[in-house]
Amino acid sequence: MFGTIGLIGGAVAGWLAGKMVGSKHGLLMNILLGVIGSVFGGWLFGLFGLTTYSWIGDVLVAAVGAALLIVIFRKVRK
Repeated sequence: MFGTIGLIGGAVAGWLAGKMVGSKHGLLMNILLGVIGSVFGGWLFGLFGLTTYSWIGDVLVAAVGAALLIVIFRKVRK
């Protein structure tokens, strides 16, 4: 994901991640979480040999990655 589509995809992925783990963030934090989550989720899914072939799949991978990052951050912060 990159460019305008990447920002929109990052915002959607961050928003989905927030919904998955019960967390609220603003637009900029959603974009940041989505972009970082896409890198983390892509790496994690790659470990299992999974790949995506569509924009929707990329957003879902980013959302899962972002949700895991939120959960990890919460655990470390406590």
